Amino acid sequence: MATVETDLGRGTYVDPSGGRVRFDEWATRWWATTNNLRPSTRARDESYYRNHIEPAFARAPLATIDHLAVREWLAGLSAQGLAPATVHKAYQVLSKIMGAAVDAGLLAVSPCERQPLPRVERQEMRFLDPGEAARLADVIDARYRRLVLLGAYGGLRAGELFALRRERVDVLHARVEVTETVVEVQGRHHFGPPKTRAGRRAVPLPRFVAEELGAHLEGVAEGGLVFPAPQSGPVRASLFRRRFWTPAVEAAGLAPLRLHDLRHTAVAFWIAAGASSTEIAARAGHTSVVTVLDRYGHLLPGAAERVDDALDVMARDANRDRNATARGAGVVRG
Repeated sequence: MATVETDLGRGTYVDPSGGRVRFDEWATRWWATTNNLRPSTRARDESYYRNHIEPAFARAPLATIDHLAVREWLAGLSAQGLAPATVHKAYQVLSKIMGAAVDAGLLAVSPCERQPLPRVERQEMRFLDPGEAARLADVIDARYRRLVLLGAYGGLRAGELFALRRERVDVLHARVEVTETVVEVQGRHHFGPPKTRAGRRAVPLPRFVAEELGAHLEGVAEGGLVFPAPQSGPVRASLFRRRFWTPAVEAAGLAPLRLHDLRHTAVAFWIAAGASSTEIAARAGHTSVVTVLDRYGHLLPGAAERVDDALDVMARDANRDRNATARGAGVVRG
């Protein structure tokens, strides 16, 4: 009783009856509040919940899902051979559900806090050189030649490429405006703005890419998609990969390549051309320069040497000033 009174006084009291609510009942209520999710994010999270979370915890009262239960669940997912990234995503969904239960006063603490997670190895990036990019553009279906060039030199994401409309291409000033993206969820296409403010951007282009786009736009109606599906409408990603992308990659004699690797290629080209990390972040639509340095810092040519040279200059200048001061004071330094 004293503990209850103390918790009441601190505002930390949690009614034990809240912990008797079944997990699946609470999860249903929680899902109903997640109306701010993008369609693709909702579909992804619902898949993680349905396949990996619900089977483990559905009928369990919230209070019985303790730290050890979550730890055992994580270990079980890894033992099943799930990729570390999948384990992380499933954990994030469970953590949101249990965190909301704490916020609602059903639990005192979340059992998802301080859990050991498997290490996610970063997937090695693939880059094309200019010759390979040109070869790929030459062999792909002519309708998507400029898509390859725009991806490799403009760095647009796949959803941004397939959502690009005619009026967003400024051939005169050699740039495209990224204002929209498209995702396919359960067979339906959803158009919407980029995820972040930085994603909405104007991307400068090399003049030759702008001229290629200018020629391409002659066959695109006002307001139309620049790179539609063969029968019009937005492209279905799986069909594009199977029918156009993979055959072109093979015909170009390239190792397996994702469409997203064109974006990495663009960043590599920008770095080779001398773009600063700030310029790269703006072109790519990254919210932070830190993201650029984290993902692509190893590509910055001579970065370590430039830093070391600058430090040498600083040290020499400091030593010269120190010796000059010492001579003025009549002190001789070796």
